[in-house]
Amino acid sequence: MTNETLLAARGAVVAGGSRGIGRAVAEQLAVCGAGVVVNGRDPAAVDSAVQAITGSGGRAIGVAGAASDEATAAALMAVCREEYGSVDVLINCAGVAEPPGSSILSITSAEFGELLDAHLGTAFQTCRAAAPIMAEQRRGSIVNSGSVAFLGDYGGTGYPAGKGAVNALTLAVAAELAEYGVRANVICPGAKTRLSTGADYEQHIRDLHARGLLDEFTMQASLEPAPADYVASLYAYLASDLANSVTGSVFLASGGFVGRFDRPTPAVLGYRDHQRSAPWSIEDLHAMVAGA
Repeated sequence: MTNETLLAARGAVVAGGSRGIGRAVAEQLAVCGAGVVVNGRDPAAVDSAVQAITGSGGRAIGVAGAASDEATAAALMAVCREEYGSVDVLINCAGVAEPPGSSILSITSAEFGELLDAHLGTAFQTCRAAAPIMAEQRRGSIVNSGSVAFLGDYGGTGYPAGKGAVNALTLAVAAELAEYGVRANVICPGAKTRLSTGADYEQHIRDLHARGLLDEFTMQASLEPAPADYVASLYAYLASDLANSVTGSVFLASGGFVGRFDRPTPAVLGYRDHQRSAPWSIEDLHAMVAGA
């Protein structure tokens, strides 16, 4: 099996596929033989991405609109089935940046809602639209885009909250669809895009470093990210049958680095049988937590 046939005869939807990482992923899927439905909010950007793919001999069709909208998400799946016969792959790369200088001290309810909608809403609506199709086919791969920002180190509130929720949603989808042969994973990508360039972005990263949120290495890596092409191949791998045993994982990828988060497991601080013991006292809890 070569790269050119890795996804042959597969239909793929790439939400947020008109720019940045999403466009690189859409182009990579097409190189691997998939027929791609390219989605984005800007019709001109969608057309540009489609033309680039078809101009290189690939198969692509565009559907403009916000994939967080239920009707748009349904249309993406319908077009993919009509054009390519099935929906085998769903990739979510849509997203918007946190407002400059935003924090819990300044973000508005409307801004927070927009960020959740762009990230979690898009993943939910597209997964919900794709899941019944993939379950009926008894095959399919979903790859959602998270971010290491969910750890809180990059500041903001709506962006990390949305990305953290995407992680949780994906793990739930992976568990629910496993019996149908459908896989779901997350990639937390780092790449040079319009969201990670410019004076405002660079100042934001330096401010985070000055506040002690980012170490020197992470600051430099954030200021000089590799092109999106470097992460696109991981999306294609997870979309393919080569990864047919991989599901419910959260990966990191940036430049030449690839990693995977361990699944969170609780560390036991204390235990007593509640049927035989009184509740923990505040003093007991303080001793356990502070001692740990």
